[in-house]
Amino acid sequence: MPVAPLTRKQRQLVTAGADIRTSPADRIDFLHTVQCQCGLPYVNPGDGVRVWEREQGHSTLRLEAGAAVDPRTGRFVEVGLPYGEKPRLVLIHLASEAVRTGNPVVDVEDSMTAFARSLGLATSGPHLRGLKDQLGRLAASTVRFGLVEGGHAVQVNTQIVTAFDLWFPAEPTQRVLWPSTVRLSADYFQSLTRHAVPLDRRAVGALAGSSMALDVYVWLAQRLHRIGPGKPQFVGWANAYGQFGQGYERVRDFRRQFLKTLAQVRTVYPQARLDADRRGLTLSHSPPPVTERTTVACRAERL
Repeated sequence: MPVAPLTRKQRQLVTAGADIRTSPADRIDFLHTVQCQCGLPYVNPGDGVRVWEREQGHSTLRLEAGAAVDPRTGRFVEVGLPYGEKPRLVLIHLASEAVRTGNPVVDVEDSMTAFARSLGLATSGPHLRGLKDQLGRLAASTVRFGLVEGGHAVQVNTQIVTAFDLWFPAEPTQRVLWPSTVRLSADYFQSLTRHAVPLDRRAVGALAGSSMALDVYVWLAQRLHRIGPGKPQFVGWANAYGQFGQGYERVRDFRRQFLKTLAQVRTVYPQARLDADRRGLTLSHSPPPVTERTTVACRAERL
């Protein structure tokens, strides 16, 4: 029986996994630890939904939809919540640049096409319109996240992405431009410098087409290395469903998709040690996807 050829995405995963197994990361991404544990919506929850909350362990994220001025009327119009893989990639990009440079002001490309290309996204018209929409939603949103540590609650309330032109130009042929820099809020940047989780850029790129895959990867990246050696932690399917099961009415349907996604994630995070059975997941102490030595070396090279 002939074997079906690999899809482009499968080839990308296999290539990235082989590269990760044989060579250290030469480009490291970062994401705030709370955003590693509490993700954005996978799909549009509906423009009438103005608040999105997720809680996982000691971390809580609350996302509140905002508004933007329509240049045609001069009035504020409500903008929906960000969702999908695009705002996730934008958050990783902004956090990574801020951590690498030690500066809350992040240089970004001067056109949408160049910015999309830097994220590894397609640059055709529909894809750019989708990215523009998600950037607008993210820029208008207020993000509140809390982290309980040492018996104290740390809360940050911020608009992570500062506003820029959220509207397409009147002329379809005109290039979509925006400011060349984005400033992260002081509270978010200070919290990020203390709670940034290193990620392998090759893994992020290989998983970029799936919101669930990105969420599972960053969750494991921040959690597995903090588990004590010889002290595995159990996560039942009900808890996993509560964290990653958006859009699935039945746990068994979610579990089937989650296991497929987990296989993809493990291809690009081969150090991850965990087992799955009918009851749930057993997580064991594992090396992080990027070692501290590699992180320090890449930061020094950047400087």
